[in-house]
Amino acid sequence: MEEDIKIITANTRNEKIKNFLVKNKKSLISLIIIIILILFGFFFYQEYNSGQKDKLANQYNLATIKFETDGKDDVVLSMKEIIKAKDKTYSPLAFFFLLDKELISSREEINSFFDIIINDVRLDKEIKELTIFKKGLYNSDFASENELLNILNPIIKTESV
Repeated sequence: MEEDIKIITANTRNEKIKNFLVKNKKSLISLIIIIILILFGFFFYQEYNSGQKDKLANQYNLATIKFETDGKDDVVLSMKEIIKAKDKTYSPLAFFFLLDKELISSREEINSFFDIIINDVRLDKEIKELTIFKKGLYNSDFASENELLNILNPIIKTESV
């Protein structure tokens, strides 16, 4: 008798599962398709970002090599494009390359690039604070004390080393 109840219970359970799958067939298929599309989109997005980073790396390397061999005009334009791409790695590298080699002479343009690097690029906290400090050092020759305090204020407010 007990065996019959177990068999009936198992058959009932199987029948309920079967009925659930038949009733919700369209919903389950839609859910599976949506999950597959989300996974496909995620991997495509990662591949796209990786390609963009490779493109910026090549552009940066070509510009630095070109600076060593040819001239400055194309290098400045290429580096400005890299800065405007707002990449975490190559935008600060390109800006500091231009700044160190003194390829940009306009203070307004240099400060606007500092602002792009500080505000728009997703830098680590320490790197961001170092960039703010470097902006303060750059502006220390010609800015007033109040302007320097405004520039360095984000660092002053934090418990930064």
